[in-house]
Amino acid sequence: MSELVTKSVAQEQQEQKIETRTVVERMAGFTIVATAVAVLTVLVATAVYAQDKYSLKSPSGLAFSDFRGYEDWAVVSSARTEQVLKVIVANPAMIKAYKAGVPGNGQFFPQGSMVVKLQWKPKKSTEAPFQVDVPDVFKQAFVMEKDSKRFPKTGGWGYAVFNYDAASDKFTADPKALQDCGNSCHVAVKAKDYIFHPYQKR
Repeated sequence: MSELVTKSVAQEQQEQKIETRTVVERMAGFTIVATAVAVLTVLVATAVYAQDKYSLKSPSGLAFSDFRGYEDWAVVSSARTEQVLKVIVANPAMIKAYKAGVPGNGQFFPQGSMVVKLQWKPKKSTEAPFQVDVPDVFKQAFVMEKDSKRFPKTGGWGYAVFNYDAASDKFTADPKALQDCGNSCHVAVKAKDYIFHPYQKR
């Protein structure tokens, strides 16, 4: 009789251990799933934010996504007006053409060439030991893309402006920046394939 009681008690203890282990495993599994869901939510939210400006499209038909990666493109030149500091960058295809002598050699930039003029509001440096203007608030990205099939009436170039609002940290397509507006300014340098700035010596 005592042996049966001992076995029964041992069996109950074993079943309790199994049940406890099962509960712990379920909790651990739930924790893993909850963590995975939380991480996925953060990744999706980050992706949506990162894609925000690249979802924009200008009235001229140029999409900001065409210029993806412009933040890391090589610098062509810089310029300064009373209102803005400008840095002009270009995609690898256009940089290669520049280095080959375009447009000074009489050749045109290849299809797919892209240039972006980044514009900042200037401010006086409070750190330099001499007087110098430095970039303050970023204002806009003026973009150009060479595609003669899409833009045959404007020398093969498409134009667009994407404005930046620092308060909201958002870009918007400028509704007033029509395709022929950029061309009306750049027609002055038609002989240089509508590009003002040469690739500066460095």
